[in-house]
Parts: sequence; structure tokens; C-alpha cells
Amino acid sequence: MAGILYLVPTPIGNLGDISPRCADILAQVDFIAAEDTRVSMKLLNHLGIKKPLVSYYRHNTDAAGRSILAKLLEGQSAALVTDAGTPAVSDPGEELVALCAEAGVDVVAIPGPCALITALALSGLPTGRFTFEGFLAMNKKNRRAHLAQLRQESRTMIFYEAPHKLTATLADLTDAFGPERRISLCRELTKLHEEVRRTTLGEACQWYGENAPKGEFVLVVEGAPEQAPEEATLEDGLARALALQAEGASLRDAVRQAAKELSLPRSALYDLALRSRE
Repeated sequence: MAGILYLVPTPIGNLGDISPRCADILAQVDFIAAEDTRVSMKLLNHLGIKKPLVSYYRHNTDAAGRSILAKLLEGQSAALVTDAGTPAVSDPGEELVALCAEAGVDVVAIPGPCALITALALSGLPTGRFTFEGFLAMNKKNRRAHLAQLRQESRTMIFYEAPHKLTATLADLTDAFGPERRISLCRELTKLHEEVRRTTLGEACQWYGENAPKGEFVLVVEGAPEQAPEEATLEDGLARALALQAEGASLRDAVRQAAKELSLPRSALYDLALRSRE
């Protein structure tokens, strides 16, 4: 019988955020697959846990993934961890999960720390609908093309960014969305120097142009204003009614349906339809 792959979230800064359930699973599995074994070893030492560690990161997902899957198929259980946060989200772990799903190996996700959700909750921006965009491309052309696709995005947008790329990314965000668009820059979340700067893109460009960015950032950007839908005219309703008639509906039924679909007064639309037949 195949083993189980556990997705175990790890603290994004404060080691106290590891849950008892996460610690129990790390202690129970046969081995742990880690993005960086040195980082994971610090956490295991903090917990007093000794387990075999195997390396699983962006550049060895193919070979390491097959090796991990083979062990799972033999009946061993494994925990997948990333350096910080929830594995398989903006992380090569997604490929291992897909591999296990294809092979029929059970995958169990444990709830826990996630930088994007933490930043969203702190942002002061709308949280009901959002889109996670991860890390933008290093290539300037690809980065700008990505942002161009988001110009009309009305949901709150979340990005991850490293300090050495922040000023360039803020400049591109400003070009794409305008200097008045609101942004929350969440830095070093849960760590000693945690900071949330709620401002506009224009002001953020100015601030970090004068103050060197330090630490890892989560950028929470306000979505575009919702565009009010254009109100349909009676002429629009007539066109719809005629199309329904062409499909076999009677004039009265076609007008009734068109008026309902386009929120138009039925009697006025019916009068227009009769006049159009004269």
C-alpha cells in the first residue's frame, strides 16, 4: 500500500507559528523533502526532531520527484516542506503533488502559515475577491506583458518580490496601473522588523527610490475600479427580440424574454417591435 505525502507549512518568520499538528507529522513521517535542507534543519533542531532529509527544489524536480514518488509507492510516508510558508503554492511542490495525484498516491495538506493570506489580511484593501500573481518575471518584457494583462483586473492583486527587484517592479506597476493606485507593501512578515506600508504606487516609488529595500516583500495592489455596465436601449432589445423570433419564438414571447434579459420595459419594447413591422 502506498504511503502518504503530507504538505506541511512552515513558519514564514516566527518559529512559534509551527502548529502542534505540523510538528507531530514531521516527527511521524519516514522522511522529509525540503526546498533547502539547511533551512529545514534549523526548524527540525528547534523542534528536537531527527529525520532523513532529501532535497527537492526548482532545479531537480524531475529526478527528485521520481525518487520521492518511488519511496511513497513502496509504502513510506513523506512530508514536503518549503523554506517558509505553504508548499506547492508558488513553489515547485505543485509538480510533486501532480505526480502523486497521477500515480494515485494520497496527498494531505495541513493548514498553516501562508505569506499571501497574512499580507492580504493586513493590507487594508478589499479581501473578498483577490488574485495571486506570485513572482513577476525577471525579464522586463515578460514582466510588463504580464502586468498589461492585469490593467482591467478589478480584484485585489498579490505579488511576491525580492528586495533587489522591488524598485524596478514598483516602476512597472506604476506604469501599468497609475501612480494613484493604492498598494500595501508588507515586509518581513511575522519577523522582528515586520512592516506594513499602506500608500500609493507613486509614493512607494519615491520612498524606495530614497530608502534601500530590505527583506522579503508581499505587495498587495488595489484592483481597477469596477466598470458600470452600459444600460441596454430599446433598440438593443428589438435586435434581441428579432433574433429570438428568427429562432422560432413568437413576437410576444421574444419580446418578453428580451425585456427580461436586458431589464427593459416590456410594453415599450413590444410597441417598438410592432412599429418595426409596419
